[in-house]
Amino acid sequence: DKFGLEYDLGIYNIVAVNDFNMGAMENKGLNVFNTAYVLADPATATDSDYERVEGVIGHEYFHNWTGNRVTCRDWFQLTLKEGLTVFRDQEFSGDMGSNAVKRIEDVRGLRGRQFNEDAGPMSHPIRPDSYINMDNFYTATVYSKGAEVIRMYNTLLTPAGFRKGMDLYFERHDGSGVTCDDFRSAMADANGVDLDQFGLWYSTSGTPTVTYSSSYDAESGTFSLTLSQKSNSDDPLHIPVSVGLIDKESGEEVVPTKVLELKEATQTFEFTDIKGDVVPSILRGFSAPVKVVPESGVVDESSLAFLAAKDTDGFNKWESGQRLFTSLIFQTMDDKQSEQTLSFVNEAFIQTLTSENMSDYSIQAYALTPPTESTLAEELDVVDPVALRQARGSVKKAIARKFQTEIRAKYDELTAAMEAESGEFKVDATSVGRRRLRNVLLDYLCSIKETAEEQKAAAELATAQYNAATGMTDKIAALAALSSMDGEGADARDAAIQKFYDDANGDALVLDKWFAVQATADLPDVLDRVKALTKHPDFTLSNPNRCRSLVSVFATNAAPFHAENGDGYSFVGGIVAELDKINPQIASRVAGSLIQWKRYDEKRGQLMKGELEKLVSMKPISDNLFEVVSRGLK
Repeated sequence: DKFGLEYDLGIYNIVAVNDFNMGAMENKGLNVFNTAYVLADPATATDSDYERVEGVIGHEYFHNWTGNRVTCRDWFQLTLKEGLTVFRDQEFSGDMGSNAVKRIEDVRGLRGRQFNEDAGPMSHPIRPDSYINMDNFYTATVYSKGAEVIRMYNTLLTPAGFRKGMDLYFERHDGSGVTCDDFRSAMADANGVDLDQFGLWYSTSGTPTVTYSSSYDAESGTFSLTLSQKSNSDDPLHIPVSVGLIDKESGEEVVPTKVLELKEATQTFEFTDIKGDVVPSILRGFSAPVKVVPESGVVDESSLAFLAAKDTDGFNKWESGQRLFTSLIFQTMDDKQSEQTLSFVNEAFIQTLTSENMSDYSIQAYALTPPTESTLAEELDVVDPVALRQARGSVKKAIARKFQTEIRAKYDELTAAMEAESGEFKVDATSVGRRRLRNVLLDYLCSIKETAEEQKAAAELATAQYNAATGMTDKIAALAALSSMDGEGADARDAAIQKFYDDANGDALVLDKWFAVQATADLPDVLDRVKALTKHPDFTLSNPNRCRSLVSVFATNAAPFHAENGDGYSFVGGIVAELDKINPQIASRVAGSLIQWKRYDEKRGQLMKGELEKLVSMKPISDNLFEVVSRGLK
């Protein structure tokens, strides 16, 4: 309905495959799916699994037009079909659930994966200019950043203008192999605008930075916002920056969302007839895939606290709270914690936790959750994963202790509400959000485990949720909490891990979760545990899902993977060497965890580089792996 693109076959055929490198493939008339992205029921799939299944099935279905009927002239144009179709599946999932929640989830993923890719040796534009093996460019950049470029068309032209461009694109090119420039031309011609400068997004690698400064002239009632941009492009990009203004005194929105078109290195935008000073809400809805920083380099935390409480844009309201969390975590890392920052974070947390006006449990859950380690790492020039985990954990634990009574009360309230609806298992937005919020609270409560008594209490709480769980979402959240328990919680941990394995009864997708939850554990001996699991009779490198569930997941467990002794690197390097003989495509993906060595301290960096040198000197070595490790060594 949204784009007027009706399916043109009488039946939609699908096949599910357990041994499959990709998520799915849009073959005309018969879509092929990895079982992980098409099979789901409450006993075996989490809410996130359901959301992925919905998105991936939508994605492949939408490819019938954006990929099959209109396809790519050559592989360099891959983002033409993938970026556009990811945007379509994001819009579909948002319309099916909550657009605000979906936007937060997508941006969290973009920052955690694509920004990291942009900062490393495999950085490339959404339309790559060269490759050895195209398999290596089915990337977060081509897909996720490509979708953000498509979204910018939608922002600049409005949804109605974007639809006009889509209609002209299909009118011109149905049945053809085309280029990214053909899509851009259709958008420009349908709307009578010049998008030549916008085309630079297709050839520019890296994440641009937008800096801002502002001033208010009370005498003339003029608020001025100055924006500057910096990127890897020799010429300025065309960046849509959505902005709103909130009155400092009343907290009312005095200028609703307005799209500013930043097309020069520096531009000043003026808002007139402003009756009092305002706080700008910048990059609403994450209107462009950029980093936004104050020109002064100093974050105005009072403005962030104000926006976290008053902003009318759901995304920026969440973003402001996340930036406060980030400031406090980095202060904790540097042992320079500010009482003011701590006060802002605590106030935002308790207001969010106890608010009666939060209409969406998922938004509430995400607002209470500190930024992920991967998101935080993108803010650092030199990353110390161990110190980062300790600082983030310290902040989370301090909040949990300060508000333990209120967190437990909310947890019990949600538990009672879920027990009262003990009928049919639901995956609607309210039910999913309630489970998501309760599991965030469980994570806070289980972070309090210094003393033997606290360890026992945390284990009992997580075990009770595990045993009472009516679906996989609550079960896996409880198991994740238990998997990181030690001391008095160790027996409960081991019992839950064994019970989960027994209950899986050989189900491949459930066993993947069993391996993954152990690979992400926050335990001092997690690497030894992962090594032991590679010898488990249910583990095999020959199945891509199983390999990813243990090895790839461990590589995302930053603190143990980046242990100073280098054991995490040598383990993964050895697996990659073995894997390249049987599945070069997966081997090159896993090797990607080693190529960011320049972002770490000298000791870690040299250990990572050493593993890459071992891999690149292998004979034979696949083109897939050679391309990744050779670029990683540059």
